[in-house]
Amino acid sequence: MNTIVALAGRSPNPWPRKKPGSTPRSPSLLSCTVSLFAVLFLFVFFYFSYARVSTSPSLLRGSLQASRPSRCEPRIRALGQRFLSYAPHSGFSNQLSEFKNAIVMAAILNRTLVVPPVLDHHAVALGSCPKFRVLSGREIRLAVWESAMELLRAGRYISMADIIDISSLVSSSMIRTIDFRVFVSLWCGVNIDLACNNQATGQSPLFASLKQCGSFLSGFNGNVDECFYSVDEDCRSTVWTYQNGNDGVLDSFQPDEQLKRKKKITYARRRRNVYKALGPGSQADSAALLAFGSLFTSAYKGSQLYFDIHEAPKDQRIQSIIEKIEFLPFVPQILHAGKEFALTTIKAPFLCAQLRLLDGQFKNHRKTTFLTLKEKVESLRQNGPLPVHIFVMTDLPEDNWSRTYLGDLAADVDNFKLHFLQEEDELFIRTAKELAVGGHGLRVGFVANSFARMDKLQKQCSPRILADVLLYIEEVICSCASLGFVGTAGSTIAESIELMRKHDVCSS
Repeated sequence: MNTIVALAGRSPNPWPRKKPGSTPRSPSLLSCTVSLFAVLFLFVFFYFSYARVSTSPSLLRGSLQASRPSRCEPRIRALGQRFLSYAPHSGFSNQLSEFKNAIVMAAILNRTLVVPPVLDHHAVALGSCPKFRVLSGREIRLAVWESAMELLRAGRYISMADIIDISSLVSSSMIRTIDFRVFVSLWCGVNIDLACNNQATGQSPLFASLKQCGSFLSGFNGNVDECFYSVDEDCRSTVWTYQNGNDGVLDSFQPDEQLKRKKKITYARRRRNVYKALGPGSQADSAALLAFGSLFTSAYKGSQLYFDIHEAPKDQRIQSIIEKIEFLPFVPQILHAGKEFALTTIKAPFLCAQLRLLDGQFKNHRKTTFLTLKEKVESLRQNGPLPVHIFVMTDLPEDNWSRTYLGDLAADVDNFKLHFLQEEDELFIRTAKELAVGGHGLRVGFVANSFARMDKLQKQCSPRILADVLLYIEEVICSCASLGFVGTAGSTIAESIELMRKHDVCSS
């Protein structure tokens, strides 16, 4: 092959010129025939060689061209599993919301869920679905893949199952899961544990192979029969439903006429039954991997933006899963750390104040946020013992508290005692180390009998840099606040804390 390519790359020889006064010779029939067959052979060879190569789009930024198989590798078929993946994004609370939706999708479609890593806050952003300005499924899957590879390379990889306890779901066979690292090792045919070694570089053959595999699993080579199916429907065109009898009808939320004209949008949002569209009898059902893009949803103008499956009265198994995942607790190490801080550091009844002041829309509502807190604090000051203990959970650095209500509280030491957790605290460091050793993500879920590298994977892929567990411990601390909770309106973090308080996590 290299020889033929080299020949094809040469400059063609010039046509021989007739010497002055010479008589041209007539080529023989045999010579012409041989030349013709040689040309045809080269044409056929290059045609089929080119047909086997799929050119990657420019978005791959110079990655290797990924081959397009007609079916999955034998090692994939031998697993006897059908998988479902998706692309988490934005902050942790949004990623957790997507994870819950993915659990429901995998259960409905009877697939093994690929459990992703926890991505850095806003390392991957979706965009604004109400404004119909979102990444395609392929683009967001590739962005998540690249972020996951960077986490592995930097020694900062933490699985969602390292943070959220799904052991009861898996052990009771309510769902089937596989860790992303195990899945990549099996599907891509690489030693992913080597990617966790700090000697590996992004330019190594290993990462070249992973980039090629990521291109394929992101869907840039299209669907491949019995192997890969990309769910290209996103929130601009689809709201996924299940068992509600309105399959195919228009959703109540549609792009308005002004937006259609301005953005030249032709989308029409329809409600679609995910089981009918992607389940038995569909083209997607035969694929070994079913790949979604974002699975994030939220309520908007009386409708859900993408995922509207909140009950399944005709399917008790799915109904049980929906009820079970309403609240998914943190793993024991995080729960114990939060409770320990409340009992041994605060040592008194306290109020929790979750104040999101710098990010997005919240920075424009700082005055309202502080006013709500002030009303609650003044009530406690007048009616309870002093000082009032307050645990503060905020994104506003302490150096910037001056001239804010937080600064006033901190200065009034006779009436208030403020508490907050910091990354240099011993409790934070100890909990991060325990999570690294615990390795919950690699201890739950499916592992093929032929996969013999689990011990090596657990050792090599343990985080070399301590995970940022501050948010998770703070949420647990707030769930223990016996004097009440004041959260930032519209914050998904506040919603998570309220849910934890509803399920009485602190006393369990």
